[in-house]
Amino acid sequence: MDHANHVRLLPSELTSDVLESAPIYGPNDEKIGSVSHLHGSGPDSSVVVDVGGFLGIGAKPVALPIQDLDVMRDESGEVHAVTRWTKEQLKDLPEHTDDAKFSG
Repeated sequence: MDHANHVRLLPSELTSDVLESAPIYGPNDEKIGSVSHLHGSGPDSSVVVDVGGFLGIGAKPVALPIQDLDVMRDESGEVHAVTRWTKEQLKDLPEHTDDAKFSG
């Protein structure tokens, strides 16, 4: 996927309504997960990404700082994100639980 012509989202657009279920692509443009939900708002928020699994079953939730994602819209208006993280690196992160605070 060529992201060169995709429009980057403004910080004010980085909301749960916009980001939930958005696919996340790794450095080699492979789909590595999707956004489950957000914690916080603005530049200090974290994104919970479901990694692995099939149709949401068996996926591992991990938290990333929102700054680790380049969030954009493609030509059809679909929101997606690109990150430098690989699927393997994300799978190695601790599993996120909603009662655990993300520590960066």
